[in-house]
Amino acid sequence: MRLLVVLLSVLLVVSGRPDPRPNLHGAQVLRVVPDASWQLHYLMALQMQGHYDFWTEPRAVGKPVDIMGTAFQLPALHAALTQLDLTPTVLISNVADLLAKSTPRNTEANRQMNWDDYQEYDVIQEWLESLASEYPSVCRVEDIGTSYEGRTLKLLTIGTGAEDNPGIFIDGGIHAREWISPATVTYMINQLVTNSEMYSELLSTINFYIMPSINPDGYAYTWSDDRLWRKTRSETDSSLGCKGADPNRNWGFHWNEVGASSNPCSDIYAGPSPFSEVEMQLVRDEISKRASTLKAYLTFHSYSQLWMYPWGWTSDLPDDWKDLDDLAQTAVDALTAVHGTQYEIGSSTNTIYAAAGGSDDWAKGVAGVKYSYTIELRDTGLFGFLLPPSLIIPTGEETFEGVKEVGYFIARTYGK
Repeated sequence: MRLLVVLLSVLLVVSGRPDPRPNLHGAQVLRVVPDASWQLHYLMALQMQGHYDFWTEPRAVGKPVDIMGTAFQLPALHAALTQLDLTPTVLISNVADLLAKSTPRNTEANRQMNWDDYQEYDVIQEWLESLASEYPSVCRVEDIGTSYEGRTLKLLTIGTGAEDNPGIFIDGGIHAREWISPATVTYMINQLVTNSEMYSELLSTINFYIMPSINPDGYAYTWSDDRLWRKTRSETDSSLGCKGADPNRNWGFHWNEVGASSNPCSDIYAGPSPFSEVEMQLVRDEISKRASTLKAYLTFHSYSQLWMYPWGWTSDLPDDWKDLDDLAQTAVDALTAVHGTQYEIGSSTNTIYAAAGGSDDWAKGVAGVKYSYTIELRDTGLFGFLLPPSLIIPTGEETFEGVKEVGYFIARTYGK
């Protein structure tokens, strides 16, 4: 029976997932829970091939895995899962309908930054410039380079003290379809800058270095062509009709050792080499410039409601894991106190899955940033990547409370 399943999987995955926008009419998200290691390993192998869109990755026996199948794919996906003795449940019955409900209402005539809706990349960039112009004593913005397709990446620095004050580096949007990430990061920027008097002691003691969307080409593509696109948009292997690499498998620390794919059509393709993606080179360089003063690195993703620390490439823990865990507990307690949202805490490998080449591992393992975290924002699967705009502000409110705790801790511990 298992041989039959393996043969079926080969037939399913040989073509990979092509670049053109998938037809989401009739698409569903199925959830399965592997209860044996061989089932888990099969799901991992299936993900590596890149045929199906895994909304959550196979991480451990007993942990749910969410997989989207198009109407064309669903019969074969159901058959494969059933033969694996996995009973799929329908998590999202109509992806196209949910997508329509979460589509931004903004028009060209209404391009003002707000958090009642999601915002395009250009709107976010223009807003960063306007903040620096309106609040020059609190923040400044600089262009740090251009993406593969020529979009400008900007870094916003928030702080009123010395340039060598301890710093916190924050980024979002590394995976293009995770729209709640840039929305949450910009919400927190707005709180810090427009209420700077309220946070005067914090901002005079530490510097925040923030990039809301570090995969601009992928993010733009989710607006123009494929809302569920994850990767960058570089020409990695045009012969297969597949573009881009997973930017969070592309960092040069234990690159491509585990939890990544060498298949250019896979959503977890590590790229042809470490830091092959120009956007990740630019972010790496900005972190490296400030490595001597950076005390925390926060990178925001979705979804699953997790606050994680290294390592992602091994189940072993950093020597100072207890320090990281203690601060994470404090941050999550503050987050949960706002709306009651529950987060799981732990190292990446032990909390979700092993995946090498992530930015948080590199920040700690190479740049030496002690408090390095990956935060997976709302939700736990009801909406997945298609979180309604009505949940932007609640997500921002609670996350900001957690980030403030990190900020105050860094100020108390390392402030001059």
